[in-house]
Amino acid sequence: MNPNGKISPRETAWRIFANELNSSVLEIKATEEKMPSYIVTPLGAKVNRILIAGTITEKANSGTEDEPMWRARVQDVNGVYYLSIGRFQPDALAAMADLEVPCHVAAVGRVRTYNNGDGRTFISVRPERIVRIEEDTLNEWLLDTAKSTWARLKWMKEVVSMPDAKVPDLVKMGMTPVEAEGMLYALDNGEMPDSSAYLKTIQNALRRLLPEKEVDFGFPEGLDDGPDEIDIDEGGSEKSNHGQMEDIILNLLDELDVDGKGAPRDELERRAEAEGIGGIELEEISNTLMDKGLVYEPNLRYLKRI
Repeated sequence: MNPNGKISPRETAWRIFANELNSSVLEIKATEEKMPSYIVTPLGAKVNRILIAGTITEKANSGTEDEPMWRARVQDVNGVYYLSIGRFQPDALAAMADLEVPCHVAAVGRVRTYNNGDGRTFISVRPERIVRIEEDTLNEWLLDTAKSTWARLKWMKEVVSMPDAKVPDLVKMGMTPVEAEGMLYALDNGEMPDSSAYLKTIQNALRRLLPEKEVDFGFPEGLDDGPDEIDIDEGGSEKSNHGQMEDIILNLLDELDVDGKGAPRDELERRAEAEGIGGIELEEISNTLMDKGLVYEPNLRYLKRI
C-alpha cells in the first residue's frame, strides 16, 4: 500500500526463458526508497518479478541449520536459472528443505543482479514461493513462455524500424505501457539482438511439446525468413474457462477470510486444487485479479478481496 492509502499495483510476473534472462545487461535502478528496480532483457521485457518453471538439478544450503540460505539451479529447455532463498522468503525457504533433486518445480519471485568479483554480472531469482509441479503443468508454462518470447521477437522486429517511436505509438500497436517502455529502453540502450538463440529455445520448447511434429525453424539470422506465426495444435485439450476459475477463486477468498486478515495461501491452494485449479493456474488467476484491482496481498501468506 502506498503512502496515500491506495493499493499499489503488483509487478507482472514475466514468463521468460533462462537464456533471455541471463543475457540481460541493462538495468533500471530505483531512484527512491521502496521504488522497484528492473532488469531489461535483450527482447525488451522490463522485469522485476518472474514466473519460472523447469527441473531443479542442484540445491545446497550455504547458510546454517538455524539460518539456512539455499542456492539452487533450475534447468529449462535451453538454460539455467540461479535461485537464492533466504530468511526474507520464508515460504520458499520452508518449501526448499522438502524438495528432492531432481524434480519439476515452478517458482515466482524477484530478479536480482550480483557480481562475482571479476567484473561479470549474473542474475538470480529470489523466489517468494516455489512448488513441485507435474509434467503437464511444466508443459503449460513452456507453451506460454514460447508464445511470450515469440511475441517479443515480432514486436522488436517491427519497432527497430521505427526510430522515432514513443510509448503511445507502441501502445496503439497493441503493447501495454510496460511492454512499450521496456522495448524502447532496450533499443535505445542496445541494438537488435541476434534472434537465432531465442528461436532455437522456442524450437526446443515446441519439440518437447510436440515431438511428432518435427519442428524446425532453420535458425535464420533475422526474422525475415522465419514463419510469421507459430501454429500450435494443442490437440483440442479441454481447459477450464478462465472467467469461471476467477469466480471460483473469488468465492473461495470470501469463504476462507474468517477473521478479516484474508484467505491463508496454503488453505486457498488446497481448496483450489480440489476445484481442479493447479498451483500455476492459481498464481496466474491471482495476478489477473490483482491487475483488475479485485484482490491484494496483505502479506505473502494471505490473499484478500478488496
